[in-house]
Amino acid sequence: MDDLLSRASEMGAQLRVDSIRCTTAAGSGHPTSSMSAADLMAVLLIKYLKYDWVHPHAPGNDRLIFSKGHASPLLYSMYKAAGAITDEELLSLRKLGSRLEGHPKPLQSAESHGALQGLPWVDTATGSLGQGLPVGIGMALNGKCVDKLPFTVWVLLGDSEMAEGSIWEAFDKAGHYQLDNVIAILDMNRLGQRGPTDLGWDAPAYAERARAFGWHAIEIDGHDIDAIDHAYTEALAQTGQPTCIVAKTVKGSGVSLVANKNGWHGKPLSPEQAKPAIEELGGERHISVSVAKPASVAPAARPPARPLKLPVYEVGTEEAARKAFGDTLVAIGANRPDVVVLDGEVSNSTFTEEFNAAYPDRFFEMYIAEQQLVAAAVGFAALGKTAFAATFAAFFTRAFDQVRMAAVSGVSIRLCGTHPGVSIGEDGPSQMALEDIAMMRAVHGSTVLYPCDANQTAQLVAAMADLPGISYLRATRGKLPVIYPSSERFPVGGSKVLRRSDADQATIVAAGVTLHESLRAYDQLASEGIRVRVIDAYSVKPIDVATLHEAARATGGCIIVVEDHWSEGGLGDAVLDALADAPEIPHRVIKLAVRAMPTSGKPAELLSAAGIDAEHIAQAVREAL
Repeated sequence: MDDLLSRASEMGAQLRVDSIRCTTAAGSGHPTSSMSAADLMAVLLIKYLKYDWVHPHAPGNDRLIFSKGHASPLLYSMYKAAGAITDEELLSLRKLGSRLEGHPKPLQSAESHGALQGLPWVDTATGSLGQGLPVGIGMALNGKCVDKLPFTVWVLLGDSEMAEGSIWEAFDKAGHYQLDNVIAILDMNRLGQRGPTDLGWDAPAYAERARAFGWHAIEIDGHDIDAIDHAYTEALAQTGQPTCIVAKTVKGSGVSLVANKNGWHGKPLSPEQAKPAIEELGGERHISVSVAKPASVAPAARPPARPLKLPVYEVGTEEAARKAFGDTLVAIGANRPDVVVLDGEVSNSTFTEEFNAAYPDRFFEMYIAEQQLVAAAVGFAALGKTAFAATFAAFFTRAFDQVRMAAVSGVSIRLCGTHPGVSIGEDGPSQMALEDIAMMRAVHGSTVLYPCDANQTAQLVAAMADLPGISYLRATRGKLPVIYPSSERFPVGGSKVLRRSDADQATIVAAGVTLHESLRAYDQLASEGIRVRVIDAYSVKPIDVATLHEAARATGGCIIVVEDHWSEGGLGDAVLDALADAPEIPHRVIKLAVRAMPTSGKPAELLSAAGIDAEHIAQAVREAL
């Protein structure tokens, strides 16, 4: 054993002791889940990790992801050993105002009080199991395929999360892309939250599953320092395939009170229990580690940025928003070499295939693996890329947890969901996103955009490239009339009043496909002498509150909202929320939305059946008046 490794056993004991100390001080947390992986992380910290703590975004830094985020006491104990935090801060675990939260989170500002939250050495929020490895795949793709940097992505996995489908989506994609810069360390400690995991200590089963996905697999005793050392050396020597180290460990290792005992998950030791446990581990230590810094490297050179030249569509022609999305990605890709695009094997429908044709080195196919699709976008974003991800809008529901956790991470990603609503036609309800606006509106800090024509789409997609947080563009399947000139501008948070007069008796609010139905309804009503205001609410979140308030005042508070979406949580509720903040404005909101389960049919037939076509809009106005 070399000199560095001779300290690893002591470091492993220190990490266990500190995991106990901070969770006991907090009165909550997961010490036993941390203790099982302590030796694995001690060897990594002392000998293999290459990281500059002062410059956490240095291009050559290895990335360390705790996919089992509940083992954060271990992670924070590593930070203390590396000198990144003090012992005093370690003992602030889980306390209000502490950077050391129950599950790790990246550094970001807190809107409520302007302070910073999270930690600069954490790349992605974890804690929702099954997400750390998928995000790591995005980072590894960025390192190997885009920036061409020599860093390694180390991911600590829990054995319970190996039951998550998202983990196996990640195993599949890492094998497909031959990501030899990924090393997954499986902390196989046998016990989950309520008892044994489904495979327990069956290391060969885990290893064979990994090999089936194209990984190199190594089985070791996760408390044998020499075995850990040899496994890491072997993993780093692999070319053309990622490595999974299946480490048999003991939950609560080192303390007889809790070692391999059920019922201790997420349960700290009391002060009375902690004292003899720490003595059993040899007492407190305060060993410090000088973690090796990476070589000074720079990302691969990118082509120079060209002027942004958005596509132009002639007024009076017809084009699909999804086609404009693809066209605009190509334009943005020329202007911004940091843009990467991911798709879920529907690029000939989302038109991301156009970006692939123009910039194949920045396009990544995730196949039908939507959880991995969003997680990989998060990984790219965490390393500074402007990431767009596209699939059918209905299928983003599979990845909602990844979207939610992206918001917790504070990263900025751009999502495009195509084929929403009953207007897709014959494919039927399994393909019709009718929940997507509600879903994306509910995400913290999100932006939801719903264009009605190609020029508007181009402007909004270009704006998304600079938006913070999670932005979502809803792109109608069918071709729609181009009604705006290419010179028109569409600020996020704005709207367009397309029809208005001083004699307006009601306001129609719509977006996307129903905006065109609303304009047809306007013509019908105008021919009868009924004047109405028509608002294109292309920015669903944030919505144009001022324009809605003005319209409510001017049209007697009579507002008809029309949307190709369920009545819950969509545009209608966004309008209601805007008016709820102004109780002094009398208003009556009528929501025309999809209320019955659709079937297959022609788009026009389905819009009529849902009561959201021009004829039904006009009739709703007549009845309201």
